[in-house]
Amino acid sequence: LQDLEQAHPEYRDDNSPTMRVGSDINKNFTQVIHKYPMLSLANTYSEGEVRDFYERVRKALNEDFEICCEMKYDGTSISLMYENGRLMTAVTRGDGEKGDDVTDNVKTIKTIPLVLQGDKYSQSFEIRGEILMPWDVFEKLNEEREAREEPLFANPRNAASGTLKLQNSSIVAKRKLTAYFYYLLGENLPRDGHYENLQEVSKWGIKISEITRKCKTIEEVFDFINYWDVERKNLPVATDGIVLKVNSIRQQKNLGYTAKSP
Repeated sequence: LQDLEQAHPEYRDDNSPTMRVGSDINKNFTQVIHKYPMLSLANTYSEGEVRDFYERVRKALNEDFEICCEMKYDGTSISLMYENGRLMTAVTRGDGEKGDDVTDNVKTIKTIPLVLQGDKYSQSFEIRGEILMPWDVFEKLNEEREAREEPLFANPRNAASGTLKLQNSSIVAKRKLTAYFYYLLGENLPRDGHYENLQEVSKWGIKISEITRKCKTIEEVFDFINYWDVERKNLPVATDGIVLKVNSIRQQKNLGYTAKSP
C-alpha cells in the first residue's frame, strides 16, 4: 500500500493505515506555546471538602447550576489542534505554558482520528485529553522488558509518557496506546454545556469517556463518586480519582480561575 501511494500520490488518503505505522526517524521535539494554559486540577480528599466546593459554587453563582462528574484517567495529558477537520498538532502538557510537539507519535494512536467524521465540527478547535496504556498492554510490555532484562515501567502512566516521548514513532505504533478526551476549547463552541460539547465531539469521531454524568444535586454527585470509587478498579485503564466541573461554560467563566487551576 505504501508503494502504491508513493507511485500515485493522488490516491493518498489521510485515513490510510499507512499513516499509522510511524517512522524510525523523528526530529527532536519542538516546544509549542499553548494557546490556553494547561492548568492542573485542585485536589480534595473528603466528603466535607466536596460539600464546601459545592456550597462555594452555589453562593458565587446565586442561580441554578449542574455539576458534570467524570473519571480522572491516569495517563499523560495531551492537547490536539484540529483545523478544517484535520489533526494539525498534538502537544504535551509540559509546564502548563508550553509543551513538546509529539504529533508524529500521536498520529500512530488508532483511537485518535486524523480526519474528523461528518461536517458539523467546528472549523478550528482544541481538544484536551489523556493518553493511556491499557492494563493488559502494560503488563505484556513489562513481561517483554523483563525477558530482555530491561528496566520495568512502574505503572501505566509512566509507560504511556515514556512511549509518547520516544524518538521512534514506529515503536510508539506498536505500544497500542489509547486516549480519552474531556475538554473542548475554541472561540465558537457548539453548546454552552461542557457535557453537551463532549457529546458533540463524540459525533466527530473523537473518543470520550462514557463514564460521565450531569448532576443537579449534591446527592447525585455523591452517588457517582461512591459508585465509581469502587467500580473504577474494574476498568481496562488506570484512573486516579473523579473530576467535578460546573457544566455551564458561561458559569465557569463567571467563577473564574486561580493562578494554577480552573
